[in-house]
Amino acid sequence: MTDPTQDPRFLQDPYPTYASMRSRCPVQPVPTGSGGHISYLVTGYAEAREALGDARLSKDTAAFFAGKGSRRRLHPAVAHTMLASDPPQHTRLRKLVTKAFTTGAVAELRPFIAQVTDELLDQWPAGEQFDFVSGLAVPLPVIVICELLGVPEGDRPDVQRWSGELFAAGKPDVIDAASHSMADYMTNLIAAKRLDPGGSLLDRLISARDGDDHLSEEELVSLAVLLLVAGHETTTNFLGNAALALLQHPAELDRLRKNPDDVPAVLDELLRFDSPVSTATFRFTTEAITLGGTDIPAGVPVLVALGAANRDPERFPSPDLLDLDRDAAAHLSFGHGIHRCVGAPLAKAEAEIALRAVLTRFPGIRLAAPPDQLDWRRTRLVRGLASLPVRTY
Repeated sequence: MTDPTQDPRFLQDPYPTYASMRSRCPVQPVPTGSGGHISYLVTGYAEAREALGDARLSKDTAAFFAGKGSRRRLHPAVAHTMLASDPPQHTRLRKLVTKAFTTGAVAELRPFIAQVTDELLDQWPAGEQFDFVSGLAVPLPVIVICELLGVPEGDRPDVQRWSGELFAAGKPDVIDAASHSMADYMTNLIAAKRLDPGGSLLDRLISARDGDDHLSEEELVSLAVLLLVAGHETTTNFLGNAALALLQHPAELDRLRKNPDDVPAVLDELLRFDSPVSTATFRFTTEAITLGGTDIPAGVPVLVALGAANRDPERFPSPDLLDLDRDAAAHLSFGHGIHRCVGAPLAKAEAEIALRAVLTRFPGIRLAAPPDQLDWRRTRLVRGLASLPVRTY
């Protein structure tokens, strides 16, 4: 199997490929990279959920690559994040940030999210072709996470650029360079905040570190980078994918236009239908396991295709149908288990406020390009549009 991210047809619609793989076997070996290495790809829902909750699948990337002589030069703060750790380190780090993303904490951010959304929509030209991604889906989550972390306004364009480069599939040098730019920036921002503290989440993490909360300086930088990148890349894709799904289903779009209060209730189905995270982050077996009837040896990567699992007909009947009345709360787009996305409440709040505002202010919004000509981001990890041309009415 060649790298599917280089195939425009797969990027446009990966689900038929996933369906045929799942029907053959929900867990199967696939070649990865050029060195003849094998990984196991999980496409079934039950198997994906089981894998995400299995402690024998480690996320300690550093342990996996130790001694393998990789030529990669990722900055340690990007390579060794909370996301790439196991308990007890993961438990300790996650506890430090969970409070910032509780429903109550997100509720306090809602007026700010609504204000930014309105300011962005004020700039949309009426009746002309416009890019939904660059006009809303990219800037909104960046501004919100930067506000939460306390990143100054003038620095946000740089942060956004480096973050995008971290997902440049097939360009290891670009990714490595961006990891150093981002980590160096965060190190300097932390130093500046120590001299002039504020009330942001990053300031709270600094005081936890300086109050000896068993948080090392490298862990502090790494948490800041992770929250910044994970806090907006995925939400950008969620907004774009959700908008496209609705624009391609006029009856569903019309229903939400007439009943914008239904938006919060349909977010799970929009997340299930086209997951903004296509494949869960890196895991590997610490011992031989059997998953979905397939024996997997110790020490090999296991790729959990969240997008494929969300379209498993065993769990979601007629999975290729966008059904806004479906109970899709069990979708795996935020992951499952101890690594479930800590920012899920924030992502949902942003999507709810943004989609409701677009439908209210531009009830006649239409797709302005044939769906098969849309430009998708060439990356295996996340699934998202590079641009989404719309016409506003």
